[in-house]
Amino acid sequence: MAQVSKKSIKIRGRLLDLSVPKVMGILNITPDSFYSGSRMKSMEEVTDRAGKMLEDGASMLDVGGYSTRPGAREVGTEEELDRIVPVIAQLNKYFPELIISVDTFRSKVAHQSVLNGAHIINDVAGGNLDGEMFKTVAELGVPYILMHMRGTPESMSKLTDYDPLVPTILQELQVKLVRLRDMGVSDVIVDPGFGFAKTIPQNFSLMKNLSEFHKLGCPLLVGISRKGMIYNTLHITAAEALNGTTILNTISLQHGASILRVHDVKPAVEAVKLWMTTIGMNEKVVI
Repeated sequence: MAQVSKKSIKIRGRLLDLSVPKVMGILNITPDSFYSGSRMKSMEEVTDRAGKMLEDGASMLDVGGYSTRPGAREVGTEEELDRIVPVIAQLNKYFPELIISVDTFRSKVAHQSVLNGAHIINDVAGGNLDGEMFKTVAELGVPYILMHMRGTPESMSKLTDYDPLVPTILQELQVKLVRLRDMGVSDVIVDPGFGFAKTIPQNFSLMKNLSEFHKLGCPLLVGISRKGMIYNTLHITAAEALNGTTILNTISLQHGASILRVHDVKPAVEAVKLWMTTIGMNEKVVI
């Protein structure tokens, strides 16, 4: 395994510098996201939310049309496309320089999204739920976010037997990285998958050992925004979990995270700026 993570990825024909961590804003085009504050009902609301996230300092936005929380309603491929594709067109119309990520585990949705103007595929299943995903990403030639998960959103809570935790997850990701690289996919971002097929204690063990994931040689994305590991530990609700999110995002930065995927952009951007100033790299931060 490599020992140093890449600090750039190729997007839209140019290199995106990740030496200063970037913030990815979440745009949930779903009626049943686990965090109600992220749900949107109209295209106007989507455009306004996207504009505010960019104003607050987001470098990219992640569009999702399928909630992967346990118990969420099944959404068909066409319905997912009907939710996502018009949003991509709208974002490209109003924000032509925006980097758009699409949160999907379906190769058809990934393919159509990129054809309609998306730039990154964010696959929460890491290829597990669609055997054509890796081939599709290779053909599209776009960056791929490889997240660690086992099973499905319905079964993952029963698939938490790791011995030991971090080396097992690293090995499972490494096997997929080899396949992706053999297929010519060069720009892979790794997401350890907090909350997916992991118990709360395992999530915190993962956070403690996050630096180990640099062994994979890929930029590291962390998505812990308002998740159960925060609100269940603090005995609060997802709506009250912003402070906990900011704390864990800061810990993630200390472990070398390159991208923070969040519902609340401004606090995450401020965390990046303060952390970069602390380590003496404030002259590189552009907010």
